Amino acid sequence: MYKGKVGIANRVVNDMSGKVAGVNPEPTTRVWLNGTFDVLHAGHTHLFQHAKKLFPNTHVCVGVDDDERVAQLKGNGRPINNIHNRIKVLSSIRYIDKIVVFGSDDELRAEICAYNPHIMVIGDDYRGRTIIGEEFIPRVEYVERYNGLSSTKIVNGG
Repeated sequence: MYKGKVGIANRVVNDMSGKVAGVNPEPTTRVWLNGTFDVLHAGHTHLFQHAKKLFPNTHVCVGVDDDERVAQLKGNGRPINNIHNRIKVLSSIRYIDKIVVFGSDDELRAEICAYNPHIMVIGDDYRGRTIIGEEFIPRVEYVERYNGLSSTKIVNGG
């Protein structure tokens, strides 16, 4: 479990892949997602499910912004849920195999490089925008917003 800052690109929180010693698994496709995941909703689980079902034996790693970064990105009063609570909820989602926490663009890039993903999955509202770390990932898969859900809209009462 995440216990606070421990240095750049060195905050692997949880690896739930359940590898068995001595067993050679099928080739694995590594899929990366990242975000604040401050107020989880069905759109997020749709994104995680999409990532997990891209290929057989897909391993999904989710990068999560730490509390300080969420406050910088989202403004006053955020995060709603602290990093410990966000990790607890994300850890319960069966489509996620690994969770890492980062606090800066450099840490995000380092986590992406360390994981070495084949694919990044991201919401289609990022199409045409610069995505931090995309230069390290061969393929970006855009997923349509699920039922128009948005954490920011939920927080703002919309």
